[in-house]
Amino acid sequence: MSWVLVTSVLLILLIVVVEMIAPANVVIAYGFVLPILLIATARNRRLMYLTLALCIVATYIGVLRPTKPGRFQSAVINRTVVAGVLIAVAYFAMTREERKAREEAARAELALQSEKLLRANAQLVEMKDVLHRSARLAAAGQLAASVAHEVGTPLHSIAWHVQALGEEASVTPEMQKRIAIIDSEINRVVRSIRELLSSTRQRKPNPARLRMDRLVQSVSALMEPSFIGKGVSLKVEAGTDAPVVKGDTEQLQQVLMNLMTNALAATNAGQEVWITVGMRAATTDEVEERRLAGEPAVGTLVTVTVRDTGCGIPEDHQKRAFEPFFTTKAIGDGTGLGLFLSREIVTAHGGSLAIESGVGKGTTVVISLPSYAENGAEAHVRVGDGT
Repeated sequence: MSWVLVTSVLLILLIVVVEMIAPANVVIAYGFVLPILLIATARNRRLMYLTLALCIVATYIGVLRPTKPGRFQSAVINRTVVAGVLIAVAYFAMTREERKAREEAARAELALQSEKLLRANAQLVEMKDVLHRSARLAAAGQLAASVAHEVGTPLHSIAWHVQALGEEASVTPEMQKRIAIIDSEINRVVRSIRELLSSTRQRKPNPARLRMDRLVQSVSALMEPSFIGKGVSLKVEAGTDAPVVKGDTEQLQQVLMNLMTNALAATNAGQEVWITVGMRAATTDEVEERRLAGEPAVGTLVTVTVRDTGCGIPEDHQKRAFEPFFTTKAIGDGTGLGLFLSREIVTAHGGSLAIESGVGKGTTVVISLPSYAENGAEAHVRVGDGT
């Protein structure tokens, strides 16, 4: 607006100077139309009134200079006509600019209302997703109760026979070792069923100091026979560091086994699965997200990467990978709860679970957890919020 005022004042002064030089030339006075049109763009009525009054006064300056006898009256009439033209121009210019201002305000209001409608629609879609997820979780609870009822009795029978077998005198140390593994896995199945029963309300983590390299090595040793049986190469890179997190051993073991099982299912004989343990700096977005959530700042994250060279996941399936009950496996081969529960567990530990895949290029899943000790301070673990 300042440049409008400066330009208008300069135009008025220029016309006045020319008028002083050639007062008889009334055509020059029509030049006051220019500053009036310019001031109209400022859309300020008081400023327009002031400019119009100044231009009209300046229009009559030429009359004050000496003229030939009999020309004074015609000069007054001509300049009055100029003044009338200036008033008309000011009126129509201001009317046009005010109309444009109203149209712009109406468009801005329409855009604001449209934005509000879009936000409201987004909230409705989000609520719909929440209701859909709640319905799926309710179905999960019903399915889990049915599974627990059907599987519980034979599992207890199997566990009793395994214990009885371990107490026989003819059992060799090697057999005793295998019996202990069977017993441990039966107990894990029982715990998994309990987890399934409470899938609508994830069990609180029982955090403790945990070295991720040791957890990865133990789970890899447990899963290795399955990989060997399928002819898939399993490679573990635990690194030279000892990355430590504060987490629930059983829950994180469940997550890692779910990811390794998915990787094994996606690969064929001759292909590879890599498990890598490492550490990285938290990104700016992750730091900001933790700040907005009211969580302590964490600059270092412990990562566990499960990468396979298998078939990969189509893009449309990736968008639904974490939905409960979504699975591409045949009926009876999977419930579709593995990735869903895994992400719930990792989130409850204050971390994140990311997946990246391409058809024919394999899949990479990365678990990121806050480091247990950073700058002498223990990392924060969210417990009890059920997320």
